[in-house]
Amino acid sequence: MSVRGRRAAVPFVLVTVFLDVLGVGLIIPVLPALVAEFAPQPDLQAYWYGALVAGYGLAQFLAGPLIGALSDRVGRRPVLLVCLFGLALHFALIALAPSLLALLGARLLGGAAAATIPVANAYVADLVSEKDRARGFGQVGAMFGLGFIVGPIAGGLLGDVDLRWPFHLAAALALLNAAYGLVVLPESLARGARTPFTLSRANPFVALRSLARTPGAGRPVLVFALLGFAQFMLHSTWVLVTAARFGWGPREAGLSLFVVGVVAVLMQGVFLGPLIERFGERRLAVIGMCSGALAFVGYAALPEGWMMYPVILANLLGFAAVPSLQALISKSFEASRQGLVMGSLASINGVMLVLAPLAGTALFAQVAHLPASDLRLSASFFVGAVLQGAAALLAARGVVAASALRG
Repeated sequence: MSVRGRRAAVPFVLVTVFLDVLGVGLIIPVLPALVAEFAPQPDLQAYWYGALVAGYGLAQFLAGPLIGALSDRVGRRPVLLVCLFGLALHFALIALAPSLLALLGARLLGGAAAATIPVANAYVADLVSEKDRARGFGQVGAMFGLGFIVGPIAGGLLGDVDLRWPFHLAAALALLNAAYGLVVLPESLARGARTPFTLSRANPFVALRSLARTPGAGRPVLVFALLGFAQFMLHSTWVLVTAARFGWGPREAGLSLFVVGVVAVLMQGVFLGPLIERFGERRLAVIGMCSGALAFVGYAALPEGWMMYPVILANLLGFAAVPSLQALISKSFEASRQGLVMGSLASINGVMLVLAPLAGTALFAQVAHLPASDLRLSASFFVGAVLQGAAALLAARGVVAASALRG
């Protein structure tokens, strides 16, 4: 790729991630309210909301390695563009859905098309050296956070006017980005570095087994899975728990996620590089997960809604864990497998997106009848804190083992 092409590629990939997450962020504050239009009972809403989130994750689990392996074979560009058009269709179908089953079908399509993020990460891995890979993933993470700055608050404001407006806007943005990519996006993967496509490589179970058995990657992969489960349990029940405990609606939920996005951008776009140089990826991941576990306890136990904001701000280091883990795992594989690796990590997230929302929303459904002052409404947050702590302990053992080998 020419220097000019490289300069065009990186901004496009970052814009792609931003717009994709913006589209997802737009719908987070309003999806539970949209479900409530079809299912008025609180417990039924929780179950259906969990099914919609889990369906998205199941499709991502099945499609992640397939799409990642395809990008290793045919290149990143065509796969990114097809996924972008798929996302646009997904959002449009949600906006027009006449029933919960139609919503579920649209979410399945969206999960399959969500490989834009892992393919974007593979694109970054193609363009940067191993030394700078964590910083590159941090830039992607910063765009992820930026999308969460704008998306949830815009979705909350639009959703206050009409619950379907955020989905129309998300569809338009994804379509616009796909059209932009047709014009400016070059290919990042040289033909000589491509890998033949086989169905066995695209099998999510085979891909995950291969990922876990690769020397140096097994422990970080397990930590990545635990971290993902905890975070997706928090994400899938955030709107439900804050509505039940603090009476928050789409606007308040969107504002809180706006602050989460600001903190994520600060960490991953500004502080991540210097912190990795100071601590290294392994230690920084452990520090981040410890911070996250403490934050989960705070979210669960605080009695007033405004108190959530200081905890979000104090959890700055928590947003360093994921890009640090991604860099550790990526460095264990050669360039020709980066698409499959990132697709497999997306597949792990897909599994967690199935299990965590089902567990979290089912847990919430059991306590949804309790008064707002009852901390059992935050049971999913307490469980997330335990999982974050377990991930931190497992990662810390890896740090000790690596230090012993160096010694």
